[in-house]
Amino acid sequence: MTKPRVIKDYDKLSVEVQHQIKFIYPKGFSHHLVNFTNRDGEQKLGLPFETDEYYYLIRMSQSRAVHIIDEDEDYDDEGHLKSSAREELGERFKDLELAGNNANADNEFSTDDEEHDPYADRDKVEVGEEEEDEDNY
Repeated sequence: MTKPRVIKDYDKLSVEVQHQIKFIYPKGFSHHLVNFTNRDGEQKLGLPFETDEYYYLIRMSQSRAVHIIDEDEDYDDEGHLKSSAREELGERFKDLELAGNNANADNEFSTDDEEHDPYADRDKVEVGEEEEDEDNY
């Protein structure tokens, strides 16, 4: 059985998934963003992320990705996960792989309400540039 694919905003993720993302991307995630086309045919950026239950494509711009890390007390001034946070998360998520080894899924993603997104299919993902306005999804 295949996992559902979901496109979702970072702020709408559970705290547990946000913590998994911290563990998987201890040096931040702005350089792991990929281009995708949303259901309106617009180019957007997102962070691919896989959990046991879902394949996520988490919508965010590069500036938003940097801002998330800057505002998070678990990251230092260089944008790296502090050792104390890394140890705590490491014990909780010891079975997860580091640094986005789960990032390139080929199948369809659905939107927050689980609707089919026909524009999300792609065979290849590329590192993207910052989107103009992250509120226009």
